[in-house]
Amino acid sequence: MPHVLTRSLDRAAATFILLVAACGVLIPLSNLLLPAGSVFQVPTYLVALWGKYVCYAILALAIDLIWGYCGILSLGHGAFFALGGYAMGMYLMRQIGSRGVYGNPDLPDFMVFLNYPKLPWYWHGFDMFWFAALMVVLVPGLLAFCFGWLAFRSRVTGVYLSIITQAMTYALLLGFFRNDFGFGGNNGLTDFKDILGFNVQADGTRAALFALSCIALIIGFLMCRAVVTSKLGKVLIAVRDAESRTRFLGYRVESYKLFVFTLSACMAGVAGALYVPQVGIINPSEFAPGNSIEAVIWVAVGGRGTLVGAALGAIVVNYAKTYFTSGPLAPYWLFMLGALFILVTLLLPKGIVGTFNSWWEPWKTRRLAPAAESAAREDGVSEPNMAE
Repeated sequence: MPHVLTRSLDRAAATFILLVAACGVLIPLSNLLLPAGSVFQVPTYLVALWGKYVCYAILALAIDLIWGYCGILSLGHGAFFALGGYAMGMYLMRQIGSRGVYGNPDLPDFMVFLNYPKLPWYWHGFDMFWFAALMVVLVPGLLAFCFGWLAFRSRVTGVYLSIITQAMTYALLLGFFRNDFGFGGNNGLTDFKDILGFNVQADGTRAALFALSCIALIIGFLMCRAVVTSKLGKVLIAVRDAESRTRFLGYRVESYKLFVFTLSACMAGVAGALYVPQVGIINPSEFAPGNSIEAVIWVAVGGRGTLVGAALGAIVVNYAKTYFTSGPLAPYWLFMLGALFILVTLLLPKGIVGTFNSWWEPWKTRRLAPAAESAAREDGVSEPNMAE
């Protein structure tokens, strides 16, 4: 495995990993060690905000893996993100215990308010972190596997697949809005106290969550790079570019698509689980189809099929969202986001990173060509004469 990861890293990927690692170390240290009045001290609210951006970057990586390299445009990945968030939220709710408003040691406050006689069976086990962590990956992965098996086996592709993924997340949105579903209804899950015994509001906990998010982003990036640079990745690209021809060559296209779709859903679930303790709430609005569409825009802006661009697009777009929605332009943010998507599609169809690569590679080739020719002449090697 180490040689696979080493082979999959180019200069841009290594730079990205080092940059994320540096942020994961320096930002928490700046927050915890420097005095509050220092110019270099990062406030706690910015640590939580940037932690949210990092979680979005993991979600963007998950979408780029299936869309950029396999041609599967999912408009429902927000569902997997939200399911991972709810799994973590259930664990955090169980940690409240008797410290809730109603003081019930077993039932969360919203269940007491709704007169639940006992804890629903699907809440059992979430008082243990290892069980919740398992569900963070298992629940989105199982849903993606079942959905993908039915869709890909039926050879549903293109816009039709995008529509049914959107229908899936909308169905979950309606279900989680119901009070009798057992997940807090419209209000969702909130008022978290502890995670693994540490106060979720403490500066040290928030710094640790940010560092863990950066580690998860690096691991997710390495996994995606290992997949797309392997023989499996070549098959995925073939499926993206010519699915029918790939099938005629003897590859079981459905199996490849199912694997990468399930892996992507698990990554989205992990992103949602890291998102919830840093934001402090999870509610059905995370299932909204608009969130999934917005995540696709992140990938398109950064550069589909680049991985680094997907993460960059998520951070850039969400930073712009934070900046513009906190001022007089707040009512016009959705119009600006739509305009951004249209302009990128028309002017930068490869996204920011993809366009940069398309300019950089020819320039690099022209720059290195004289040096290569000079080295070849010194070694006594020349271009073959076609007339001979």
